[in-house]
Amino acid sequence: MTELVKLSLSKQLEGLKTKSFSSKELTEAFLKEIKSKSSLNTFISVYEEEALKNSSIADKNLSNNRARILEGIPIAHKDIFCIENKQTTCGSKMLENFISPYSSEVYSKLNNLGAITLGKTNMDEFAMGSSNETSYFGKVFNPIDKKYSPGGSSGGSAAAVRANQCSFATGTDTGGSIRQPASFCGVTGIKPTYGRVSRWGMIAFASSLDQGGILAKNAEDAALALHCISGFDEKDSTSLNEPVGDYINEINSKEEHVLGIPKILIDKISNNSVKENFNNAIEILKEDGVKIKEIDLPHIEYSLPAYYVIAPAECSANLARYDGIRFGHRSEHASSLEELYFNSRTEGFGKEVKNRIFIGTFCLSAGYFDAFYKKALRIRRLIKSDFDKAFKKVSSIAMPTCANTSFKLGSINSPVEMYEQDVYTIPANLAGLPAISIPSGIHNKMPLGIQFLGNYLDEGKILNLANKFQNLTDFHEYK
Repeated sequence: MTELVKLSLSKQLEGLKTKSFSSKELTEAFLKEIKSKSSLNTFISVYEEEALKNSSIADKNLSNNRARILEGIPIAHKDIFCIENKQTTCGSKMLENFISPYSSEVYSKLNNLGAITLGKTNMDEFAMGSSNETSYFGKVFNPIDKKYSPGGSSGGSAAAVRANQCSFATGTDTGGSIRQPASFCGVTGIKPTYGRVSRWGMIAFASSLDQGGILAKNAEDAALALHCISGFDEKDSTSLNEPVGDYINEINSKEEHVLGIPKILIDKISNNSVKENFNNAIEILKEDGVKIKEIDLPHIEYSLPAYYVIAPAECSANLARYDGIRFGHRSEHASSLEELYFNSRTEGFGKEVKNRIFIGTFCLSAGYFDAFYKKALRIRRLIKSDFDKAFKKVSSIAMPTCANTSFKLGSINSPVEMYEQDVYTIPANLAGLPAISIPSGIHNKMPLGIQFLGNYLDEGKILNLANKFQNLTDFHEYK
């Protein structure tokens, strides 16, 4: 039974189709892994009884030839996606007792295609963090070595995939929150083009940057899962009304790639192991026929400061609704309305969330709006323009996912140092581009990742490139 959880999504689907095993057996195997590895703290909620019931329904559908695309596949959702009549916490005390009255579009799509939800994964509070240490429900531990961080904010999802606790998991990516955990845990994580996946029922952090995506064992699994959640949603005003590519076929097509390397960025990599690993990965692709071309992204160095103005500003606006009256935790210690607001937000939000609200409110204030927020938006425009020019010369762009391998839990106390963990992932979010992180090597027994960025709606191209690399290497295979 334990061998079932190690199978890729495609192998699980094949086994269910040929009746080599049942959905109930597969679901039981994953639930066993969740229980036996509960010390990883990957899940906030587990729906054992409901999952087993749904697996029996899936087995009937499989027997009666009524199987849907993901019939009987056990998955997990980051606890930022609402599910009707289920707790949705965003890893925060503020929403500890929130029961959603509706379901997110991402959940609904996967549920309607036959996927079985095992539960909700742990995360940094309101998706703010790069280590999964800010969750009200406790830190998540990296399955490779529990002394290390799984990354954030989708650390619970990445760790659950790596620990074989689900077939694949959903995540969200605002500044790297899918790709950085994917790199730290040695799994595959893809953030699609902004608007490619509906944000309906996905609780907001920074609305112009947030995007749902997938964490999976490999690029092939990610392609199928992403295909299932992509598409236009009229309920989401930012949703793109554009045809969804056939990622499953595109991933195996004989695509010619011209891969752009932002040399100025690579030259500044301070960690020699990261630089060496990146260069080795590029050589592997070059030897397989991928053309390499140096490109210029002159404004990319300003991504980090621009992001940490824009994201907190949007966070400040989005989280204003949690006041103890309309939404969220309500303090029991207040003698006035003003005290109720103050105490509810003080008690309900953790330190990192409050820090970002303060920063965002400051940047949006009348005296500093032009100096900070407006200037950050101008930089964002320049960064997008740089990418537009680059994609006239290349089909995709490569850079390291992270500046380092995973760090030890509790080892980073400086907020600025923690924010710097996102230095290579943030540009794709500012520009709204699709990006995928895949394992590219190991240093000191911990994984390293490489990421590929594509032009708008070019998810198929970067999935194809990722799959090509994984066909040439075995870094994505858990050993």
